[in-house]
Amino acid sequence: MPVLLVLILVSSCANIPNNATPVAGFDAEKYLGTWYEVARLDHRFEKNLNNVIAQYEKGKKGQISVVNSGYDVRKNKWESANGSAKFRGDKNLGALKVTFFKPFYSGYNVIALDDDYRYALVAGGSLKYLWLLSRETTMPEEVKSSYLQEAAQLGYDTTKLIWVTHDKRSPFLKEE
Repeated sequence: MPVLLVLILVSSCANIPNNATPVAGFDAEKYLGTWYEVARLDHRFEKNLNNVIAQYEKGKKGQISVVNSGYDVRKNKWESANGSAKFRGDKNLGALKVTFFKPFYSGYNVIALDDDYRYALVAGGSLKYLWLLSRETTMPEEVKSSYLQEAAQLGYDTTKLIWVTHDKRSPFLKEE
């Protein structure tokens, strides 16, 4: 089987780490808007980025438009990526898949979320991807501790999290 075909098949499976469960009762409308990245496991797509935000809007055909941006501290410039997300099944579950390079999708799983949609814990398709998100640039210690404990119980190495600095205003930030 050609390598590209294998990559397409694996990437389009967009799943969730073992023992992780997407939140039930997920409301995409409430999730839309701006989220600040408080912490993440480092990966090549966000290497050297601070001031990272993700902005979600209603897209076409029930999809969600995504704009991720951050400041590259090595290049001294802003970076952004446009993508889209869609549900993997039940629209009441926080189980989506996201793409910035069609046809390749990655798991985007909201595995913890407060009732007011202020703080979220998001798992990728494997234990290599994890994000702590907030509607503000910080997160209360009790929420952070709870999310870190949940992530550790799932098998994430939370000691490898990068704590994101927010000291610049993104030129990509849309007013809400």
